[in-house]
Amino acid sequence: MQQRNDKKVVRSWAFFDWANSAYNLVITSTIFPAYYTAVTSDKDPATIDYVTFFGKKFVNSALYSYAMAFAFLVIAIISPILSSIADTRGNKKIFMKMFTYLGALACCGLFFFEVNEVKGINTLNFSVIMFVLAAIGFWGSLVFYNSYLPEIATVDKQDSVSAKGFTYGYVGSIILQIICFVFVFKRDWFGIEDPSVPARLSFLMVGIWWILFAQIPFKNLPKGSPNYQEEKKNIMTSGFKELNKVWRQLKQMKYLKRFLFAFFFYSMGVQTVMLVATIFGEKELQLPTEKLIATILILQIVAIPGAMLMSYLSTKKFGNINVLIGVVAIWIGCCIAAYYLHTEMQFYALAGVIGMIMGGIQSLSRSTYSKFLPQDSPDHTSFFSFYDVTEKVALVFGLFSFGYIEELTQSMRNSVIALALFFVLGLVFLVFVKKVEPKNA
Repeated sequence: MQQRNDKKVVRSWAFFDWANSAYNLVITSTIFPAYYTAVTSDKDPATIDYVTFFGKKFVNSALYSYAMAFAFLVIAIISPILSSIADTRGNKKIFMKMFTYLGALACCGLFFFEVNEVKGINTLNFSVIMFVLAAIGFWGSLVFYNSYLPEIATVDKQDSVSAKGFTYGYVGSIILQIICFVFVFKRDWFGIEDPSVPARLSFLMVGIWWILFAQIPFKNLPKGSPNYQEEKKNIMTSGFKELNKVWRQLKQMKYLKRFLFAFFFYSMGVQTVMLVATIFGEKELQLPTEKLIATILILQIVAIPGAMLMSYLSTKKFGNINVLIGVVAIWIGCCIAAYYLHTEMQFYALAGVIGMIMGGIQSLSRSTYSKFLPQDSPDHTSFFSFYDVTEKVALVFGLFSFGYIEELTQSMRNSVIALALFFVLGLVFLVFVKKVEPKNA
């Protein structure tokens, strides 16, 4: 097995976060959702913005939620198959590459996203497909990326290594976000007249950045540990059988089983909030695009010390589960506060709080799961596939319910309250986890 805690390998692993987090910031959090809302809106806050996607009418922001939910559903279905192949062949790096190139090239394809009635251009159908493929590429690659954690780091280092990955991701994404920010809001410096071009150039730059920096982990990470005796199994079904096998093992591990239930419910809220925050600010508060992007950028900066703080508190002070309980309680408060949000300053204050807990809950969830896996197992990909499928199914429910409740009630605020209920369920299961918590949690 690969020597764990190798500094070069750990640093290379973290650079994958540096490479792909630009997608997470620019495409899912800032410029793309702001641009999407702008080009699909009639600019009248008194009316509901509808779009037509392959002949069917949707509220524009609901279509956004549905598209993301569909992407996560695809990942939940195909990742067990791919994980099975990767475990059998020991070639998880190949699948990391495949999803990386799929996602990055789809981001480049978003350069062609334009809705302009004057020019007679409407590429919404094509662009939503590219948006879905980019999401599949990003989240699909993370199945294999996350599964490297117990392979490259010992249990006592996994919290800090996981936090290192998120920190690299925030730093890398902020650098590219600033570059894109200059293009979008200072386009006159470059002699660009069409206001849509800088945003679309940003999507192109994300794809190039993603491919470029991904070459570092692709060069230095191990290929994976093959399990050739499994070769003759049906690859289309063995992945799901493997998930069933993992579930049977997890049922004997009360701590991990209860933790996964908690993770399922609070993940519905965490990722959905992150994916729709910009659209919420633009639609409900009518905040200008530049202020939204600046806010999300500050949120990412705040998230860096937040992730490090969570790692410190969990390792040195309170333990993983106690910290997660506290963070989920704060998330519940944030959802309730969002429902009553009406001013720009309130939005900024709430964004600051979310920034502090955003990276921490992701990093700590990943390392908590990793720490209590069978550390010498050759098929960590299967365990992390189960973890990722849990997260993706949670996101399908979270995003679909968010979009459906908005369409049903004509208000995103009601959707936010639904997310608060998911966090409450997550909190309840975390309390149940405490009753069977291992001493080293």
